Amino acid sequence: MEKSLDTNNVTTPLPLWEGQGVGLEGSGLGAFSSFLIGAATSNSGKTTFTMGLLRALRDRGLKVQPYKCGPDYIDTMFHEMASGHESVNLDTYMASDEHVKEVFQRYGEDADVRIVEGVMGLFDGYDKSKGSSAEIAMLLDIPVILVVNAKSVAYSVAPLIYGFKHFNPKLKIAGVVFNMVASENHYTFLKQACEDAGVPCLGYMLRNRDLIIPGRHLGLTIEAREETEELISLAAKEVEEHVLRNLTHPQSFQTHPLTPPIKGGE
Repeated sequence: MEKSLDTNNVTTPLPLWEGQGVGLEGSGLGAFSSFLIGAATSNSGKTTFTMGLLRALRDRGLKVQPYKCGPDYIDTMFHEMASGHESVNLDTYMASDEHVKEVFQRYGEDADVRIVEGVMGLFDGYDKSKGSSAEIAMLLDIPVILVVNAKSVAYSVAPLIYGFKHFNPKLKIAGVVFNMVASENHYTFLKQACEDAGVPCLGYMLRNRDLIIPGRHLGLTIEAREETEELISLAAKEVEEHVLRNLTHPQSFQTHPLTPPIKGGE
């Protein structure tokens, strides 16, 4: 039996690019310029996607300011390599909400785009969701691009995406980027899942061993930095080809006025 969503108390949200961050007229991104990259779980490909997006936007001539949730120093180093700008930590466990907001604004006031990479799963914090990426996104009032690892899964991502969209109505999910996609046919199933979950599908990254960051890769040696630079360039090419073509059309981010019910299920 197909279940319908009770829409009596649902209000029509504004398109996510309205009132979000700095205007980017002529850049291909409209005014959608501040967002957080989160994931359903760790090891979904957040850092690889973030590095690729930072470099791809930098190659388009944009000044991109990166941030990282939590006290991580490795990912911030990758961010700086990809964007050419120092990455800044945002941590609501060790700092006050006001300090986090002030740092976000101060470091990004001259940037064309502000990108925050999340940590672990989107709602994972030190106490339930306290200190999580989701908490920081809501604190800064910026939308989330959700990275989903599509290895060994297809249409079953629909309920997962639906759950992330509706778990906390204060959190804005702008859309989904799939990682570890096997083929265009595989991506077709994933797009259908997004459509039925009521969340825009923003693109994908193909499964590629060369896009996997080695475990405990600290990037502290010259050889390691050269390898990281090659990975960043490859990730940027992938993002440019399979993601940015969707980000260049603001309509891609428009939320559904009323979320359609999930199809299927008895």
